[in-house]
Amino acid sequence: MPVPKAPPHGLACLALLAACHFPAWAADVNAGAKIAANGGSQGAAACASCHGSNGEGTASFPPLAGQSAGYLERQLHDFAAGQRKAPTMEPNARALTDAEKADVAAYYASLKLPIQSKVGPLPKAKDGNGAWLVERGRWEDGIPACAKCHGPGGTGVGVDFPAIGHLSAAYMQTQMDAWKNKSRQAGPLGLMGSIARKLSPQDIQDVAAYYQQQHGSAAASH
Repeated sequence: MPVPKAPPHGLACLALLAACHFPAWAADVNAGAKIAANGGSQGAAACASCHGSNGEGTASFPPLAGQSAGYLERQLHDFAAGQRKAPTMEPNARALTDAEKADVAAYYASLKLPIQSKVGPLPKAKDGNGAWLVERGRWEDGIPACAKCHGPGGTGVGVDFPAIGHLSAAYMQTQMDAWKNKSRQAGPLGLMGSIARKLSPQDIQDVAAYYQQQHGSAAASH
């Protein structure tokens, strides 16, 4: 019987990375809904107690509905490992099993994102700082347009770039501060850490206000 040939080195590496990154189980949306409503099997609190009954977010906690499952699952792992600091989330993430993390992430991803992709004309200077930062960026300071990574209307792109078009200025600022003080991982190539150090509080207010203008009450309520 012929001996199977080993895969090329590059393919073997890719297979290993895939095995490490993806869980061996299929996420269960229904199980995730139960965790969101009632908590986990090892004492994690119900997600709904902070993030709202439908993942809509509250004054103190961000919305989760419609975010990428991969993004949400990664954040839970980061909280559990202490790589993203938050006194409420760290113990709750540690109390979720890996399967429960995948389940609850899949559940929130199955819900409708309350904002829609919006593509408009590039702003002119008179349109304001928020429109300029979101749609054009401030390249002289090394700041790319928010829309280039987070999608038109801030609806998110893949695992690395979450939906931000419905976040409050206050929550955006707390995350900028977390990247600045390195209490949150800065994502691909350390991009957000670099950007956070270049954005002023007024910039954040302007960006949030522009998204609110685009999306109306959906952005205003979170």
